[in-house]
Amino acid sequence: MDTIYLVVVIVLFILAASDLIVGVSNDAVNFLNSAIGSKVASFKVIMAVAAVGILFGAVFSSGMMEVARKGIFNPGMFVFTEIMIIFLAVMITDVILLDAYNTIGLPTSTTVSIVFELLGAAVGMASIKLMAEGNAASISEFINSSKALAIISGILLSVGVAFTVGAIIQYLTRIAFSFNYKKRIKYIGAIWGGIAFTAMTYFILIKGAKSASFMSVELKEWIKMNSGMIMLYSFFGWTVLLQLLYWLFRINILKLIVLVGTFSLAMAFAGNDLVNFIGVPIAGFNSYELYMAAEGANAENLLMSGLAGKVPTPTLFLLIAGFIMVLTLYLSKKARSVVKTSLDLSRQDEGEERFRSTWLSKVLVRSSINVSTSIQKVVPRRLIETIEAQFEPHREKHEDADPPAFDLVRASVNLTVASILIAFGTSLKLPLSTTYVTFMVVMGTSLSDKAWDRESAVYRISGVMTVVGGWFLTAISAFTVALIVVYILYYGKLYALVGMLLLVGYTIYRTHLHHRKSSEDSDSDSHDVNEVSGQNLSTKSTASIVKNLDKVILIYGETINALEFEDIKKLKKLKKELSKITTKTKYLKDHINIIVEKLKEDATDTAYYFVEVLDYMREILHSITYINTPILEHVDNNHKPFISEQLLELKKLHTDVTQLGTSVVESINANNFEEQESISELVKSLLVSIEKLNKRQLKRLKFAVVGTKNSVLYLNILNETKNLVLQVFNLYKSQRDFNDFSNQTS
Repeated sequence: MDTIYLVVVIVLFILAASDLIVGVSNDAVNFLNSAIGSKVASFKVIMAVAAVGILFGAVFSSGMMEVARKGIFNPGMFVFTEIMIIFLAVMITDVILLDAYNTIGLPTSTTVSIVFELLGAAVGMASIKLMAEGNAASISEFINSSKALAIISGILLSVGVAFTVGAIIQYLTRIAFSFNYKKRIKYIGAIWGGIAFTAMTYFILIKGAKSASFMSVELKEWIKMNSGMIMLYSFFGWTVLLQLLYWLFRINILKLIVLVGTFSLAMAFAGNDLVNFIGVPIAGFNSYELYMAAEGANAENLLMSGLAGKVPTPTLFLLIAGFIMVLTLYLSKKARSVVKTSLDLSRQDEGEERFRSTWLSKVLVRSSINVSTSIQKVVPRRLIETIEAQFEPHREKHEDADPPAFDLVRASVNLTVASILIAFGTSLKLPLSTTYVTFMVVMGTSLSDKAWDRESAVYRISGVMTVVGGWFLTAISAFTVALIVVYILYYGKLYALVGMLLLVGYTIYRTHLHHRKSSEDSDSDSHDVNEVSGQNLSTKSTASIVKNLDKVILIYGETINALEFEDIKKLKKLKKELSKITTKTKYLKDHINIIVEKLKEDATDTAYYFVEVLDYMREILHSITYINTPILEHVDNNHKPFISEQLLELKKLHTDVTQLGTSVVESINANNFEEQESISELVKSLLVSIEKLNKRQLKRLKFAVVGTKNSVLYLNILNETKNLVLQVFNLYKSQRDFNDFSNQTS
């Protein structure tokens, strides 16, 4: 029997390794966002700085893992077997939950997830005990509810304070530096650096190394008692040192701030959030040690009161965890997806917006515009103009096709403010979430920096509300799923454990495939845009148009064929293919500014016809989609199939459409548009045929040969086919003009 419990402990550590991987993928946004967004250094250098910070943090990590053992529930109220079920439920839930958030690219709090999983699992086990024993005890005797309430208050506090402080500090800093900060950095750069480095020094001491095993109690107490003096000396020392470094070596002070800030946040993450990933397995290991030490004890009766004491975490466990975190940082693509979400919401320039606008975001933007207008009426005009001048964009030319999301001034503010708030909150013993603070600071600085202008504000605000809403959903989901898993494990015993582990493995595998596929599609779209240049635009455009037209004609025929055989699976597959093509075309249109910027100054007509070609291609895709979707609904609803006469007509129509498509593709491919007259005749012939088919169908409807739903669908197919034919011909003519002007300007 003891062997089974040993296996359970091993399973907990395996789950911990998985949790570390998904946890780092989620929390990497906390310390990578500013460095990657500002492109302070190469990606390898940024990752190396973060990796060193993580390793230091792991070594300095909290020597005690109290939260998992006694922070949320009273261990003395549970026996050994119940404790192990609680810990298993927590780890299984945490891996699934965090992996789900990583897959969709949303950052969430590992602290909140682990706390509410412990709470949910403990409540679940307590309810089982109460039902089985039938005594008068209440769940409140099992649970430390004040801790959960403190976490919830910490969420609300983190969101509001971090956003507000970030916005105010960024506004003042931008006024001081302006966007053309290189002119002013030699005067005030060292002072700002002194403030930033002082904050980070205090941050590392208070948040990063406060519980390191090598620090004596006396040293910790001395730091606490002399924190004011430490900060004062740090400010003057760093300011003088940075000014000297600038004068002597022309060191970029802002780059130093960002790199050191990345190190300090990575260190704090590993030093404090490590408990979120390995705290539960360590507590399980401690429980197993207590069980083995109690000779002759029964696992069903041995209360876990011993977990209430202080048990140091073996340094080996911390080092192994640190190395897993570093490897994950380098290898995890999901970590980059989470970072991308934050960067998309905070980037200075316009671009594709991931989130859609909501009525609330529209109301907030409209209200802020009204407030701004009212303020401008009161504040002196000259003062407004002076302040506005500091916010005038200063665009530097970047050879990189993907320029920085924001500049070093904002990156340094992000890290400095986050460090100050986290350190201050920790010193006051407030349960501030690192994820919440860093994310909301970034959002606040984005707002002040006018990254959220009237073109993007409604989408960015919707994105922020989605992320914040996801944080609260984390707490609810973690509590509920952990409670359910406890019931499953308790009543299902070993079979349930095996089943849950298989579910975890399958879930991670499926989400990995889904994320990899999504990433490949996104990378492919980005690659296509970035590869386009003034020299190869014509070639790239021709290849893309030919490829898409071939697919559209093929999908048209397969849709008609699937209608005949009522093949719903085929129709659904075709709908997915159309969605992919449409998304890629939309991405190209949304990033047209990148392509136009690469064209020569005299290539205005080329750009015009290129946009026209894209528009006609999108119309063609809309037409084929409006054919596929109604047919899918018709078949899915099991309506009567088309009669043989209708199917023969559609097949003949498909043959004619294919002939038109083939002629257009061959002409575009050969860059020979002398066939325009013959193609024009094909179009006229097709339009006449569609008109005849329309009249024939109306005649059938009149004499009740077919039903209403049949006629509506058939007439819709004819109408959209007509639109398709016209848009194909329009695209053909625009492609001709595009090629002509491309050849003139090349």
